[in-house]
Amino acid sequence: MSDTTNETRRRLLRGSFGTAALAASAPLVAATTPRQSEGPFYPVHEQRDTDADMTHIEGHAARAVGEVVEVSGRVLDEEGNPIADALVDVWQANSHGRYAHERDRNPAPLDEHFQGWARLMTDAEGRYRIHTIKPGAYPVRPDWSRPPHIHFKVARRGYHELTTQMYFAGDPLNERDLLLQSLSESGRDMLVVEFSSTASGDAQQGKFDIVLSRV
Repeated sequence: MSDTTNETRRRLLRGSFGTAALAASAPLVAATTPRQSEGPFYPVHEQRDTDADMTHIEGHAARAVGEVVEVSGRVLDEEGNPIADALVDVWQANSHGRYAHERDRNPAPLDEHFQGWARLMTDAEGRYRIHTIKPGAYPVRPDWSRPPHIHFKVARRGYHELTTQMYFAGDPLNERDLLLQSLSESGRDMLVVEFSSTASGDAQQGKFDIVLSRV
């Protein structure tokens, strides 16, 4: 092998290691969580109880009807850093698929013991957790029913406000939902959450991380 060939190989190797080192030192940039419609049922009336446990309303002896679920996760920036003190708004239909909202004409029953709306702040590590029930599906028109989903709106100074929806893995209506299917496959993967039983077996739990972009 000639000296010229050896020198060429050395230059290529130096370039390869340099590129690898640069990639290793670069910050990891994550895709932001896809935006979804706020929908017509964002809560408009102030209510006394908006804590993270939506299965129980302060002053009520009974609890909400339905399958109990826990949703937890972190609010992060595009480099994976936690966002503390972000305001997380959460709202949803009850287990029958009806919102406690004056614009919801769904004839399904209301649940007077279901809180339906929570407002909370992320902690120093960007974490949040809600205790709620799995929402029911509901019809939009004869050929379209919305699958079970939970609405999230997240705001923090210095970041773009994000409104999105979280879906439950394995629900057959997901495959026909016009809003969910309008996203790319990777976008859908970010919004569809797998649930499993808690250690106590009294609830299903899922993890839903939310990524915001800086202003």
